[in-house]
Amino acid sequence: MNHLRPSNLVLTYFLLLFILSILLMMRLLWPFASMLVLSYFLASIATPFYDYLHRKVPSSLASLVTCLLIVLLVFLPLIFFVVALSSEAYSLLQITRGTNIAETLTAYVHNNALYIRLENLLESYGFRLEMGQVTSTLSQFGTAAARFIYTQASIWAGNILNFILNFTMMILIIFFILIERKKLVAFLMRLSPLPDNHDQLLMDKFDRIASAILVGNGICGVIQGIFGGLAFAFLDFPSPILWGCIMGIMAFLPIVGIGAVLGPAAIYLIFQGQIFSGIGLALFYIFLSMGVEYLLKPKLVGDQVQMHPILVFLSIIGGLAVFGILGIIYGPLIITAFLTLSDIYIDNYERYVTGPTKES
Repeated sequence: MNHLRPSNLVLTYFLLLFILSILLMMRLLWPFASMLVLSYFLASIATPFYDYLHRKVPSSLASLVTCLLIVLLVFLPLIFFVVALSSEAYSLLQITRGTNIAETLTAYVHNNALYIRLENLLESYGFRLEMGQVTSTLSQFGTAAARFIYTQASIWAGNILNFILNFTMMILIIFFILIERKKLVAFLMRLSPLPDNHDQLLMDKFDRIASAILVGNGICGVIQGIFGGLAFAFLDFPSPILWGCIMGIMAFLPIVGIGAVLGPAAIYLIFQGQIFSGIGLALFYIFLSMGVEYLLKPKLVGDQVQMHPILVFLSIIGGLAVFGILGIIYGPLIITAFLTLSDIYIDNYERYVTGPTKES
């Protein structure tokens, strides 16, 4: 069937209406943006399992079983984690409120034999340690950190009903995405004015980076957080679940990792006189970090994250600052979008923008 080309006025009018409808649609769905994005990526990760079940059972049953598995693997452990974290953060906050940490640290350090030797050695070279200011800064930082963690954990625990409702909505969205994902992708690609191969490249990159973050880095972060928390519990450190959570988040960061927690903890034990425990914790950190980073993570992630470590580091730090905890996902995704679009621009559009005289 032949269609007459619409006039420029009709086409412009329609495009304005279409863009307006897109903006209104975005405004309508904006409160659920994080939920929709996370649901899509969880559905993408669960798609191989869904496809396997779909070969044996109807699509609705395969999607239902997949969603139940997500609930068991994600939702139930998360509920336990939020409750335990809230309790431990409150205990830590009470400790920081009820104790003058600066005076305690100063008195402890000045009575420490190792510190006295270090102080005498530095004074013989003309240097003097001013521990009062350092311990005061550390105590203020500890109190602020405890208050922030407790506030966030209390928000999660206090809104547990809201959390359950949001997770239920997310599972419902995942249920339908699993069934209609191919149609949804085809629809979005048809709406995009970019060539299909460029759209497909973007979607493939997004799927790979989300899979690497949620599955590869997520599993590795959980493992390091659990074992780090168990090590703290074994050494009788307070709030092992809280510190395990912090280590699990720090494990996402290249360069720094869980060493930001285990390193100072090992030094603390050595200063306390527990030299063997401190050395043991340092060795534990080395084996855990190297085992996960160089043995397990390459098998789970492979070469899916083709990004410089410092760029990954900055993307996660920036993502956490802008988007909160979900910035662990959104930060690398934004960087991935920029790098992928940059490659597409250089390969396909640069010559049209800069002109044919630009040397390559």
